[in-house]
Amino acid sequence: MVHSMTAFARTERAGTHGTLSWELRSVNHRYLEPQLRLPEAFRDLEGSVRDALRQGLSRGKVECTLRFTEESTGKALQLDRERAAQLISAAESIASLIKQPSPLNPLEVLAWPGVLVADGTDPQAQNAEAMQLFNQALDELKNGRGREGAELAKLLNERLDAMTTEVATLRELVPQMLATQRQKILDRFTEMKAELDPQRLEQELVLLAQKSDVAEELDRLSTHVSEVRRVLKAGGAAGRRLDFLMQELNREANTLGSKAFDPRSTQAAVSLKVLIEQMREQVQNIE
Repeated sequence: MVHSMTAFARTERAGTHGTLSWELRSVNHRYLEPQLRLPEAFRDLEGSVRDALRQGLSRGKVECTLRFTEESTGKALQLDRERAAQLISAAESIASLIKQPSPLNPLEVLAWPGVLVADGTDPQAQNAEAMQLFNQALDELKNGRGREGAELAKLLNERLDAMTTEVATLRELVPQMLATQRQKILDRFTEMKAELDPQRLEQELVLLAQKSDVAEELDRLSTHVSEVRRVLKAGGAAGRRLDFLMQELNREANTLGSKAFDPRSTQAAVSLKVLIEQMREQVQNIE
């Protein structure tokens, strides 16, 4: 099963100390590129989050945002009076060196780190809870990427079916188109009222056969189509392999177009290139 690189996941959990929520967004990228936004109190989680992403995903730009809304209802503020006194004393010492200093703002003192004492929350337990919630979000993200990957595989197989039909139709038409071209050469000699030189006619027909020999291109197109189907069925990290196969398919379609000697073969080459381009755009989103 192939996976898309585009998905979104959100998980939330309310606890005794507040509400944790994760939002994960992923889009296509050549490599795995995590972008983390964590509150300061949860910075220790960065390494664990990156490890989990490396184990669960192989490609994609992934934005991971953690939000924590602390539960403050019913909680009394605890003040570290000794630290507050030290801070006020230091501020007064600085104020004595300044002409007309502005008065000390009590709220600024409260905002200073360590003045308000945190409650008895265990940081390790809170980190473990946040990490458990992240793993749930990551599973949800992977499931979303899997669902979209299945839809992409379905779209690709539809275009592969259309390509197979185009190749088979053109293969059947080649003898008929060669006969038409051969008749055109004969008619040209007749219109010129030239005596048919068997050797000259044979040379013209040989040149036509060489120029119009597209069997190799048709065989390669069929082979590449089969390989794309195999890669889609095998699943896993298939994006780079599929991108390479799209290049090879496009190369054969271009060669087919350069050898076109009949409007029907020209149209077939154009139709194939359109189908390949549609697939290439979808492949860019596959992991």
